[in-house]
Amino acid sequence: MAMKAIYRDAGLDEAAALSAASCMFRSLGDPARLAILRHLALGERRVVDLTAHLGLAQSTVSAHLACLRDCGLVTSRPQGRASLWSLQHVADLVGLLAAAERLLAATGDAVTLCPTYGAPARDDEAGS
Repeated sequence: MAMKAIYRDAGLDEAAALSAASCMFRSLGDPARLAILRHLALGERRVVDLTAHLGLAQSTVSAHLACLRDCGLVTSRPQGRASLWSLQHVADLVGLLAAAERLLAATGDAVTLCPTYGAPARDDEAGS
């Protein structure tokens, strides 16, 4: 399906659709949020489970979950005094993550070499 047809079917003009897509990709652009999504792809988790798995502070994990929730990527449900977090749109998110892994495999180190978004130069390489 052509991109213009997707925008039209969603009731969005092209600029609005691109803005929405940009926001979604920014939400996926943080390594901690990607790790949270990958862990939630295995099933529901409590914040304490995510903090233990990721080695991050509870407040940090909660802030990332709030971002992902606001983007419509995760949801929570109460269980006792805790909340269980899970992916929304599981098949789409798992498919997107798998497609990203395939694209990374195809491009190799090209992404990390990008001067805008790639890995920062190490101090010993910066002087070369």
